[in-house]
Amino acid sequence: MTKIAIINGKLADPAGDALTPGVVLIEGDRIVGAGDVAVPDDAQRVDAQGLVVAPGLIDLGVFATDKPAFHFGGITRAALMPDQRAPLDEVGLIREATRAGKPDFWVHPIAAATRGLQGAEMAEMGLMQMAGAKAVGTGRQWIADSGVMLRVLSYASGLGLTVIAHAEDGGLTAKAVATSGETATRLGLPHAPACAEAMGIARDIMLAREAGAAIHFRLVTTKAGFDCIRAAKAEGLRVTCGISPAYLYLNDQAVTDFRTFARLSPPLRDESDRQACLAAVADGTVDVITSSHDPRGPEDKRLPFADASPGMAGAETLLALSLNLVRDGQVTINRLMTLLSANPATILGVDAGGFAAGSAADLIFVDPDAPWIVDSARMAAAAGNTPFDRLPVQGRARRIMKGGFFL
Repeated sequence: MTKIAIINGKLADPAGDALTPGVVLIEGDRIVGAGDVAVPDDAQRVDAQGLVVAPGLIDLGVFATDKPAFHFGGITRAALMPDQRAPLDEVGLIREATRAGKPDFWVHPIAAATRGLQGAEMAEMGLMQMAGAKAVGTGRQWIADSGVMLRVLSYASGLGLTVIAHAEDGGLTAKAVATSGETATRLGLPHAPACAEAMGIARDIMLAREAGAAIHFRLVTTKAGFDCIRAAKAEGLRVTCGISPAYLYLNDQAVTDFRTFARLSPPLRDESDRQACLAAVADGTVDVITSSHDPRGPEDKRLPFADASPGMAGAETLLALSLNLVRDGQVTINRLMTLLSANPATILGVDAGGFAAGSAADLIFVDPDAPWIVDSARMAAAAGNTPFDRLPVQGRARRIMKGGFFL
């Protein structure tokens, strides 16, 4: 097998505390060593030229596979949400999804927890797991029937699958497009109280405790929601949560002037909750940062705010926006790679996201200081619906390796 030695790089090892100079040694499609390791004479040497060498990003919960956007953003693996034109609730659809990214990136489908994502009849999780599903998801919706949700959690636990849940009480948020507060009132938008999130989380944590299941709340965005997560973790429950950069750097004022690019699900919160999100990243409550990549064209976004589809194109900006956390001193770059790579890999049960021997040789070379400007009109994504349009940012992936091959 081909041996490759990546030299002259600064390693952002999720298992380490700080950037360290070192070598990454690769044989075939696997890492065999990293750090202070000897370079074999027969290895092909690749000069990283002082760039940061990090595991490829694993984006936990995208709504579309998007090769140009993923490559720009350094994403080598994507967990695909079940909310597709045909919900991922059958074996054939799971198999098709696993092939969607080849040979350019890995796609790990999240199986629909219920038929058609309707929250009523359980889907065939076991068969979909054998076909390649790496987790089970409720999709964009909360499963209102507690009996159904308990069965989903129990069955997933028996299969060793994590349930990826939407964290909002649907009875409160069914017709809402904004968070209750001054902005929603001033704009006359249908709104729901922020406590809907904590209510949904609290119920699902109780059911996960009963079932002995692992549950991951894909997006948690409020102080009350994070308080629930902290309490569950302190109890020793298998509870994890994620966030996307939009909730770290935007509050509900971003929807002023009815900006549909800032219409998200869950909706943006007030400034106090945004600060709580930053605190939750800094104190370790947040386990995953995801782009929630959901490119939407004019037919979905150039509509009255309440009629526009929620979602944003986030793959290209995920790394650059997340690096702000490092520059602001809230996390180290090694911890950031845990949030972007190692923890998503653990939740999905894949051997990737780190530099340990045997881990997949999916790597990115990062220039953390490279300046660029987010431009919705020039994005590589299928659509440029980003609320960060015209924002100056820093940091991008210069080279990407997937399975031991540079793309």
